[in-house]
Amino acid sequence: MDYQLSLNWPEFLATYWQKKPLVIKQGFLGFTDPITPDELAGLAMENETDSRLVSQQQDKWQVSHGPFESFDHLGETHWSLLVQAVDHWHAPSAALMQPFRALSDWRMDDLMVSFSVPGGGVGPHLDQYDVFIIQGSGRRRWRVGNNLPVKQHCPHPDLLQVEPFEAIIDEVLEPGDILYIPPGFPHEGYSLENTLNYSVGFRAPSGKELLSSFADYMLANELGTHRYADPDLPLRQQPSQILPQETDRIRGMMLSLIQEPASFNQWFGEFISQSRHELDVAPPEPPYQPEEILDALREGAPLNRLGGLRVLQCGDAVFINGESFSSAWPQALLALANNSELSADDFGDALQDPAFLSQLTGLVNSGYWYFADEE
Repeated sequence: MDYQLSLNWPEFLATYWQKKPLVIKQGFLGFTDPITPDELAGLAMENETDSRLVSQQQDKWQVSHGPFESFDHLGETHWSLLVQAVDHWHAPSAALMQPFRALSDWRMDDLMVSFSVPGGGVGPHLDQYDVFIIQGSGRRRWRVGNNLPVKQHCPHPDLLQVEPFEAIIDEVLEPGDILYIPPGFPHEGYSLENTLNYSVGFRAPSGKELLSSFADYMLANELGTHRYADPDLPLRQQPSQILPQETDRIRGMMLSLIQEPASFNQWFGEFISQSRHELDVAPPEPPYQPEEILDALREGAPLNRLGGLRVLQCGDAVFINGESFSSAWPQALLALANNSELSADDFGDALQDPAFLSQLTGLVNSGYWYFADEE
């Protein structure tokens, strides 16, 4: 299904993005759920998916993690089933991500889907990333507070909540409504009836995560082997003293590693194009031959991208799931990056080049793209 989002993006970015929350009434007109509660429960039974059950009984919170074998033990109120990265495993749900690509693919993370019974929720909490929460079937009440300092506590080791807060938004969302919440704004939602919710989350790496990854990249590629040198070594009054110009030199030595554009872009492209969740990779058996790929495209078979696959452009390269790709046909590579579904026309004359066709065949045989009839 093609979801049409009713939102003025320039106005939203100027007024709301990372500034204040917003309720978008009927952001999706005539919204229909792409997944059923039973299908979501089926995903939560799979080893490859990341799922959890959150329940509250008599003010006591419980959290359990999948895969689950049964849900028969659950009551009719006060629990929620949450499944991460549903876009990786369920193509109709992945279509919900498309309207938000206006905000850049590299910033988008995954689609979390939750099913809640009356009273179900995860309690008041903070997120450190932007999120759009799409209301599916049912009604859910949402409260959002201002981004003021708030105390956090853990009613369960796997659940971080915040103290009660004063709401600046207090609304009941109905199917097709959307709630945008920037980082740091406390919020809580609980269902008034059986509900489905879809959360489009955004990636916000921490400085610690970035530096750790860049250090790993330097080690793997044997960068930064240049050693400290000080041909103008000054004398000092105290032998224990580290002089300010020496710490400046060390800092500059470290910064120079990050400020080299080629290696920085290569690292960042590899880092940010890797998914944080497992992909539903299923390489075709037997593998395609290049002429079979060409014939299928020329016969009009659409080529679809694997759900959750991150394909990003950084510098002159296109990065696919942590690997960089270049080609004599950069526009054809950009077509792979920018389109979820491709036809022969999207590749143009590149299909006549055996080198590009071989590269494309390798990507299909890796399970990253597939023809629609194989879904």
